[in-house]
Amino acid sequence: MDGLPVGAASRRNSASQPGSSFGEAPLPPRALDPGMGLAVARRTVFRPADAEDFGRVADRVAAGNMALLGERADATERARLRNAIATGALITSGRHLQHGDAAQPGRNMEVFTNCATAMTSFALFYLLLNGSGVGRAYDDELVAVDWGQAPRLLLHLSPDHPDFPDRREEIHRFGAEFGLLPWGTTLAAMSEAQEAEIRAFVAREILRDTQAVPLHAIRHAIADSREGWGKAVELLESLAFAGAADRTLLLDFSAIRPCGAPIGGMQGRPASGPLSLLRAFVNLRNQVIEPARHRSPADEALAPWEQALLVDHHLSVEVQVGGARRAARMATKSWRDPGIFRFIRLKAEGGLWTANNSVMVDAAFWEGVRAARAGSGSPLDRHALAVFEEATACGYINGEPGFINGDRLEDHRTGTAWAKPVHTDGRDLRSARYAADHAVPLLAELGRRAAEARFPATTNPCGEITLHVTGGYCVIADFAPLLACPRDLAAMSPGEVTEDVAAAWDARVEDSVRLGVRFLMRANLMDALYADEVRRTNRMGIGPTGLHEWAWMRWGFSFEDLLDERRSAPFWAMLARLSAAAKEEGVAYAGELGLPAPFTVTTVKPAGTTSKLFGLTEGAHLPARRQYLRWVQFKGVKGEHGWARDADPLLPDYEARGYPVRGLRSFPGMSIVGFPTLPLIQRLGIGDRLVTAPEASPAEQYRWLGLLERHWIGAERGNQVSYTLKIFTDRHDLDAFRELVLRHQPEIRCCAILPSRPDHALGYEYLPEEELPAGRFAAIVDGIEDAALHEAVDMAHLACASGVCPI
Repeated sequence: MDGLPVGAASRRNSASQPGSSFGEAPLPPRALDPGMGLAVARRTVFRPADAEDFGRVADRVAAGNMALLGERADATERARLRNAIATGALITSGRHLQHGDAAQPGRNMEVFTNCATAMTSFALFYLLLNGSGVGRAYDDELVAVDWGQAPRLLLHLSPDHPDFPDRREEIHRFGAEFGLLPWGTTLAAMSEAQEAEIRAFVAREILRDTQAVPLHAIRHAIADSREGWGKAVELLESLAFAGAADRTLLLDFSAIRPCGAPIGGMQGRPASGPLSLLRAFVNLRNQVIEPARHRSPADEALAPWEQALLVDHHLSVEVQVGGARRAARMATKSWRDPGIFRFIRLKAEGGLWTANNSVMVDAAFWEGVRAARAGSGSPLDRHALAVFEEATACGYINGEPGFINGDRLEDHRTGTAWAKPVHTDGRDLRSARYAADHAVPLLAELGRRAAEARFPATTNPCGEITLHVTGGYCVIADFAPLLACPRDLAAMSPGEVTEDVAAAWDARVEDSVRLGVRFLMRANLMDALYADEVRRTNRMGIGPTGLHEWAWMRWGFSFEDLLDERRSAPFWAMLARLSAAAKEEGVAYAGELGLPAPFTVTTVKPAGTTSKLFGLTEGAHLPARRQYLRWVQFKGVKGEHGWARDADPLLPDYEARGYPVRGLRSFPGMSIVGFPTLPLIQRLGIGDRLVTAPEASPAEQYRWLGLLERHWIGAERGNQVSYTLKIFTDRHDLDAFRELVLRHQPEIRCCAILPSRPDHALGYEYLPEEELPAGRFAAIVDGIEDAALHEAVDMAHLACASGVCPI
């Protein structure tokens, strides 16, 4: 198979050849990984009212995606697509698994896009509400709003609204959610003085009666929808841009549904209610607008870029629903900006936890750092070194900020990718569901600025997607080559694959890639806020997940083998062939649909949700641990009277089964559940050839990224590899950390670095994976009442994980 030309497998993979590709006859759905996999499906994928299994998920996702073609939809391709999804060979992404169904043609694209960028706070907020992860550049030249010029802001909620805080119980909840009570204060422990203070706050911040509002005030009733919430922010941001500090704006929250009411567009998950949005505007008024109004132009603090960062944070905090929707953001700033040092320190000092922060750099930066170290007296070189030292000092302690090689995002100097026209009529931000109107002048100004910007691109929150700073999308999906195997993996020996099985397996992997590319391109046909940019770029990103399991079972290669490019040549040749097939399919299918050839096709996304469904290693990552607790956030906290009414219903269920559950201080209103996890690769008999992330050296992991960039991403039509490399501070001091970053980071497109100590969070309340000794791990598993979990994590598996696997 390795010698086949690109496309040969696809031409051979007809539905008339059973076993060589995904035929029309329905294939049985793959069982989800017990414990963690099932938990993820229950939280974000399954629709309880439909009593779904993964086969039914595949049915509706394939039906919805093919329906985007209307009468052009092909029943054969729909059947093959369904089979690829049902078997796990093509997992798509969590957004598609959650929302995909026959109603997809009538929905907005934002619900199906994992990755986006925005240049205004209202657009960023609207995209987050739809579930997109959003990147934003806070370069001085790309920020045009001084929030100190916003109007006087009044906030109204009718006393008749069910969520208006009046009774003592409601006052307690309000005080807890607004941070007016010390953490953990129970209703019984709330003093009369505390209650009086909270009531005074309510009276001061929330208007009961609007009769005293100035006659010429602008009045705006917030509609009960994502669009309504976004429009309220658009109005306020546009007035700030227009310099309306002498005006008054009244925002009325009374039409917003109560907390806990179901949201139809989120499969009935509970709404967060008006107080959540009201809290955002209270924080905008008290912590950004009013302080900025009195700011001296000479002050370093609260410059417009910092105002924008704070506004976006306060809005992002309120993006939550039913434990399923979160705010995911990337915040970047140019290393040349005078405020870069404040940007570097701001997250650690200000607790701005809703974004991943990165310094945008280029070749001149790295050259400047080296030159200054060698004695250069150039002011720019010295500035580069100072930025590098400050960023690495903060990063070594807090894990952020990172570095993004802005000049490597895409070669915008050719003009091909970044020749985005500047519009003055608001068409850059217009869909059937949402159209910018108040902000048209602001959007035009930002478009003009971006056209001349040094860094016209930024990334999504996880760093693997390159997008124009003014706004764009990339629809993404995973394929899992291990799960395309046409035989039962349990009956196979690693690397001992017969020729006929190898041929069928390789063909099905390529079929899943090609089906995935077509799947994503159809998603680009949806109604979109950034419709012009989608049509211009036709961006997508398909990437592998479970790479280590595939390499082990298909060829018998461990991670150490993969780093030896000659020894593992068949693996890398197959990956390169799949990359070429994906791009070939993208160009061909675009021509078939009358669309431009996609600017990007290949990527490697984090695959956190999708990989967990089947116990795979995530995206390009090595196994995190041998046996560990995987902590997952859910909305809700437990008080003295039980779980809060808006808590995710899964929380009490997991607690009753015996899973570890605890509340969080750094994320108020959230709890985490610990899922005992024994990675699938452990269950595939890899034994002592397993290499976990803590065991691989930084140099080895950088080499791994470089190989993936070369063989999968490629020189053309490629995004980036999302990867988090942990540097253990008990092995590398600050100087060694700096040497590693300076040597390796300029060589690759993208890599997040997280300094850490084994099982210590370094300022974080918890880390996602907590490794446990085998004995304690076994005790936790033994205390959980979940038959499926015990089936996956039995004592034989655990013994193998501990290095005493029987022969």
